[in-house]
Amino acid sequence: ALTGMISTYKMKGAIRDLGKALGLPFQDIDRLAKRVESWNAASLQEEMERLPEFSDRTDAPVWRDMIDLSTQLNGFPKYLAQHPGGMIISSSPLSEIVPVQQSAIDDRFICHWDKDAIGDAGFVKIDFLALGALSQMQDALQLIEERTGHYIDLSRVDFKDPAVYDTLHKADTVGIFQVESAAQMQTITRIKPVNLTDMAYEVAAVRPGVGANDGVTQFIRRRQGEPWAFDHPLERKALERTLGVILYQDQVNQVAMEVAGFNSLEADQLRRAFRRRNNKTLLAQFWKKFRDKAGERGVPEDIADKIFQKFNGQYMFPESHAFAFGVTAYHMTWLKYYYPLEFFVGIFNQQPMGFYNLETLKEDARRHEVTVLNPDINISVEKCIISSVISGTDSTHEALLVGFLNVKGIGKAQAEAIVEARQYKKFSSVADAMRRTGLKREPIENLVLAGAFDSLTTDRRSALWEVGLRYHPVANGAVNSRKPKSSRNGNAPITPKLERQQRMELPIEQDMADLAPMTSWERMAGEYQTMSLYPEGHLMNHVRPKLSPSVLPSDEIPHLKDGMEVWTAGLVIRRQRPLGKAVFITLEDEFGHTPLIVWPAVYAQYRLVLREPVLLIRGTVSCREGTMNIMVTHAESLQTLKDTPGSKNWR
Repeated sequence: ALTGMISTYKMKGAIRDLGKALGLPFQDIDRLAKRVESWNAASLQEEMERLPEFSDRTDAPVWRDMIDLSTQLNGFPKYLAQHPGGMIISSSPLSEIVPVQQSAIDDRFICHWDKDAIGDAGFVKIDFLALGALSQMQDALQLIEERTGHYIDLSRVDFKDPAVYDTLHKADTVGIFQVESAAQMQTITRIKPVNLTDMAYEVAAVRPGVGANDGVTQFIRRRQGEPWAFDHPLERKALERTLGVILYQDQVNQVAMEVAGFNSLEADQLRRAFRRRNNKTLLAQFWKKFRDKAGERGVPEDIADKIFQKFNGQYMFPESHAFAFGVTAYHMTWLKYYYPLEFFVGIFNQQPMGFYNLETLKEDARRHEVTVLNPDINISVEKCIISSVISGTDSTHEALLVGFLNVKGIGKAQAEAIVEARQYKKFSSVADAMRRTGLKREPIENLVLAGAFDSLTTDRRSALWEVGLRYHPVANGAVNSRKPKSSRNGNAPITPKLERQQRMELPIEQDMADLAPMTSWERMAGEYQTMSLYPEGHLMNHVRPKLSPSVLPSDEIPHLKDGMEVWTAGLVIRRQRPLGKAVFITLEDEFGHTPLIVWPAVYAQYRLVLREPVLLIRGTVSCREGTMNIMVTHAESLQTLKDTPGSKNWR
C-alpha cells in the first residue's frame, strides 16, 4: 500500500469550501480564490483588503463569518491523499495490521497513516519514484533508433564531454530534468560542473533545506575561492567534501555522529525530529542531548549551538539521490545537445511535466533549430511525431509535427477516429473529414483554428463558415450535421462500404460567403486558443512593432552594464513568490528569457499588474556573481489575448 498524506486546509481550499457552505455567490468565491496569493488561510482578511473588489466586504455579513472561520480552518485536515512514491512493505497482509482503503485507481491501496506514523510503527517504507523524465528519455532513445538504426546505451556515453558541460554552463537547460528552473539556471552558471560529482552538487544545492541557512551562496563562494573554516575540527569528516556546508540529508546524520557521538539510530531520529509538526519539545530534548554529548568530546556549548543551528526540517536530497538525478540530468543534456529533435518530441509527448508550458518549450526548440509544425489532418497521429517537411529551396528536413491530442477537444477516441477514417484514403476537404470521422462541431472547429486543415485549405475563416453551415440547429433543438447517424459512439469512421450507402449531401455552395482571410494576429489567437501553442512564431512578434524602440528585446539585455536602466517586455512564463521575500518572474520574448526580481515594496505597488500575462517592465540591471537580473521599478500590463499560455506559478 502507498503511504498516506493528510492534506490540510490552506487559503484557496478554505475560501471555496467555506464560501459554498455559507451560500456566497460562486462567481465571487471563484474570483477571490484565483486572486489570493498567500497559503495561510488565517490571513484571508489581509488578502481581501489588498484586492479592490473585495476590500469593502471584510465586515459585511456572511463574508465576516467566512474570514473568522478560515482562521479556525487553517491547517485543519481536509482529506487523505497518497504519497507520491512511498510504498509500505510487509510480510503480512497490511489490512490486518493498519487501516487501508482502495484508491481511485484500480489495484492501488492507501494506508491511513502518514510517513511519520509508519516510521514510528517500524514498517519498511521505500520510495519508488515515477519520473516523466525517464519516459521522455525512453521515447527519445526509441525515436533515435528508429530514425538512425543505432541503439544508444546512455551508460556508455562520455561523462566528460566538454560540449555537454558547456551547454550546462550556459544554462541552456529548458526541459532538462532537475536543472531547468530559474534558480537552478542561476546556480549552474556559478557552480560550472565539470564532472558527475559537480552535477550532484548542482542538483542538491537548489533545495529548501540548503537554502534555509544560505548554504547555496556559501557553497558557491567557497568553491570560487572564498576562505572558510570548520566551526569545529570534528565536522571535517562529514563536511569536507561540501566545503563545510550541509548539502545532503545524510550529512545531518554524519555531523551528529561525528560531533556529538550519536549512534546511527540516534542521528536518524534527530534528523526526523526536525521534520515533525509541533516538534518544539522534541527538538529541545535533542538539543540538550546534542550539547551534552558534544561537550564530552570537547566542543564548547556556543560552538555546539552554532553547529546545531545548521540543521533544519526543510527538504534535502540524500547524497545517493543527488548523484542519481545528476546522472539523469547529464543524460538529458547529452540528448538535447546531440539529438534535439528527438529530445523535444519526447518532452512534448510527456506533458504536463516540468517547469514550462508547451509554448516555452516550442520557443526553446526553435532556438535549437527544431521546426515545430501545426497538426495536419492527413498526417498527424495522437501524439507528436517526426515528419518530413519541404523548405523553400525544395529540400526536405525533419520537423516536430504536433499531434491531435494537443488540440483542445480532441481526446483519444476522437484522435483514433480521425486516423482510422483516413486509412482507406486521405481526406480531401473539411466536409470530407466531417462526414467520415463523425466528429462533433467543436472538435472540427478547433482543428481548423489549430491549422490542421491548412494542407487542404489555407482559408481558415471560410472553413469555419463551412463547418457552421454543415452543423446547424434544427426545429427540435437537435444538431443536424447533414449526414446520417454514425455508429453508437458517435465517432466511428465511415468505411467505403458505408460511404456508398450515405445519402447525398445537400449543396451549400449557395450559402458560402466571400469572407476576408484571417489576419496573422487572428490565426495566432486561434492557435493559442486551441493548443496554447503558436508553432509559427511568438506573441511578441506581433506586439514588438507597437512598442517603442527603447523597449529592448531579451538578447540585447546581457550587453548592458550593472546599474543601467532598461525597458523590456514579454510573456510571463514563471512566477515564484517565496513567503515574505522578493518575487521572481521570468519574461519570454521572441529571442529568449529575461529574469526579473521584484522587491516587496515594488510588488505591493504593482501587485495586480504583475498578475497579467504580458508585461512592460522598467528596471535596473543587476550583475552579481556571473548572473544578470532586472530589478523591477515599474510595471504595466500589455493587453493582448485572452488565451495566452499560462505561466507556471511557484512558491
